Amino acid sequence: QVQLTESGGGSVQSGGSLRISCEHSGFTLLDGCLAWFRQAPGRDREGVAGVFARSGMEDYADTVKGRFTISQDSTKNTLTLQMNGLKPEDTAMYYCVAESAWGCRHDLLNPNKYTKWGQGTQVTVSS
Repeated sequence: QVQLTESGGGSVQSGGSLRISCEHSGFTLLDGCLAWFRQAPGRDREGVAGVFARSGMEDYADTVKGRFTISQDSTKNTLTLQMNGLKPEDTAMYYCVAESAWGCRHDLLNPNKYTKWGQGTQVTVSS
């Protein structure tokens, strides 16, 4: 059974930091990818950061480059997102996503490349 379980969301003031995590199970990655997406009310879903599992190649949205860092621990089946310098516009529900199949490698932030989604964890940044 495929499971992606996010944790670590919460509320923080502007300029603060949060670390969210995702434990995943029930599938193998091999040539697949892991990523974080977010969606705020009334806004489109946005790819935040992604990683190609085999090589560790990463990609980030321009809006978070230099502030967010994605990391994977393949021994623990865990994906994390370290978020520093948080801004009110970072407020959203954050989703952990995964894809086992080949094809996501060069399109890490495209939501259409992912078939496995977690339930999300809320991140709220106050000004």
